[in-house]
Amino acid sequence: MNATQLRNPTRSVPVGSVTIGAGHPIVIQSMCATKTADAEATAAQAEALKRAGAGIVRIAVDGRRDAGALRAIREKTGANLSVDLQENYRIAGDVAPWVDKIRYNPGHLYHHERNRPWQDKVRYLVDVAGEHGCAVRVGVNCGSVDPEKREKYSAGDSIGPMLESALDHCNLLDQLGFTRYCVSLKDSDPLLVIELNRRFASQRPDIPLHLGVTEAGMPPEGILKTQVALHALLSEGIGDTIRVSLTLPNDRKHEEIDAGRRILADLTAGRPPQAGALAPGGLNIISCPSCSRVENEAFVELAAAVKRITAYASDQPITIAVMGCRVNGPGETDDADLGLWCGPNHVNLKRAGDPVGAFSYDEILPRLKSELDALIARRRGQTPPGGY
Repeated sequence: MNATQLRNPTRSVPVGSVTIGAGHPIVIQSMCATKTADAEATAAQAEALKRAGAGIVRIAVDGRRDAGALRAIREKTGANLSVDLQENYRIAGDVAPWVDKIRYNPGHLYHHERNRPWQDKVRYLVDVAGEHGCAVRVGVNCGSVDPEKREKYSAGDSIGPMLESALDHCNLLDQLGFTRYCVSLKDSDPLLVIELNRRFASQRPDIPLHLGVTEAGMPPEGILKTQVALHALLSEGIGDTIRVSLTLPNDRKHEEIDAGRRILADLTAGRPPQAGALAPGGLNIISCPSCSRVENEAFVELAAAVKRITAYASDQPITIAVMGCRVNGPGETDDADLGLWCGPNHVNLKRAGDPVGAFSYDEILPRLKSELDALIARRRGQTPPGGY
């Protein structure tokens, strides 16, 4: 039997011309990497992703200028559009007339109007979404968990605060009578993605789930990580829409859709994930998907260069994070052994969450290699090169 048909009996959530949940075909998503304020380029990429098979195309909106471009984007593309709200939840009122879905991150709601309860902010989002017929995604991400939730759990428990955050928001949405929503629980570790979504689905099997591995990285490793998580969950009937988040240049964004289609085809055909997709104890490079929030397009090239120059350490149990913007940068680099958080003109380097310094794009690679060599030496009980 087709494993993708053995689905949890979730509610249906219409998003433009597609419906997620309630046994409808699994919807593949992607995200524009063009600057949102460039309406022409963004609409063109949304159309290209739609032609490649994206049922929903996400666009990031960082401010009023981005929001102001959405009307023109809407006029130039027939793609089902989801807008990704960042710190300013109130921007929802400007974008909702032109999109089919609003995604908000519970961990970002505290950035503005910090004395206002998060419940009031969600009520505002619900009112806006209801007025304009938009669906909503509650997007919980490991790199930006609600700080109030995180404080309630031990430092080693990443699942507890994410799960509680998602469930609390679902309960409030239900109390407000708003049911046109789905949830995502994403981590850069595929095994945590599996556990998170299993536990959520066991408590709320009625809610459609958006599946993906955040900051999966570059192909082919990023595809393999995602395949492991999606294969396990979809085989159990968990999941209604998917995203393969890859670090790619703009002209290759369609590869996210291609990868998603292959994953679903393999699952339908009964082909298991590739052997060794999650080689334990080896070097793990995580990097965020290229999107409009990237502050320097050199980020994509830098991520590829990091992969090349660290290949000699492939057998080392070390995690290196390469992040392209302020949204994912702080959290993900804090959790890595070595973290690179890319700004417009320099790259912030961290060692186990502690700042090392800010380096130019020309300086960062040799400094990263020095840090990596020193880390390997320390773990072997040797004196690090250069004595630090």
